[in-house]
Amino acid sequence: MLDWIKNINKEYPEFWKLYLAKFETKSARYVILNTETSGFNPKKDVVLSIGGIGMINDVIKIGDNFEVVIMQYKYLHDQGLSNESIIDSKLTKLAEPQAIQALVDFIGNAVLVGHRIHFEIEMINEALEKMGCGKLKNEALDIEIMHQKLLDSTSKAFPLDVLIKTYKLPQNENSTVSDDAYAIALLFLKLKTRLGFH
Repeated sequence: MLDWIKNINKEYPEFWKLYLAKFETKSARYVILNTETSGFNPKKDVVLSIGGIGMINDVIKIGDNFEVVIMQYKYLHDQGLSNESIIDSKLTKLAEPQAIQALVDFIGNAVLVGHRIHFEIEMINEALEKMGCGKLKNEALDIEIMHQKLLDSTSKAFPLDVLIKTYKLPQNENSTVSDDAYAIALLFLKLKTRLGFH
């Protein structure tokens, strides 16, 4: 059967319908998103933790945040990897479907901002597909691409720690996903100003 016919008759989960309905209006909110993953292959790897922070009118909203560890015990066990970081974490722990649903509820129709954000969106979309949902509809901005635009050069890659040093932000040796999301938010504000967009 053709995919588009299947999709027409598809009954999405309730939380996904509520998410899609939010796009009838445009959001003034940005959500700075950062994930920790088991690797770089969206088809084989999984999301281990997610950090997010809201921003409106160039103000980082510390109270508008999201942080979760995803219980990927089976994946880690099958790969012969340690579960210690999940077990030891003091953060909220959720199974993947509950974590992804909570994330979708948190981001709403905000513009997503991140470092190599398109990879992170791809990882989240893979998890959404397993849940019988569509793909994220949010607009996305990437701070690495913004930095490349500023330099007028797309030939060089800029890892997050290099950008943090370049823009003289405080560096945290043992940063969490949320620490990195906050650093990305600060970088975004600096880049936005230098590129002159609102």
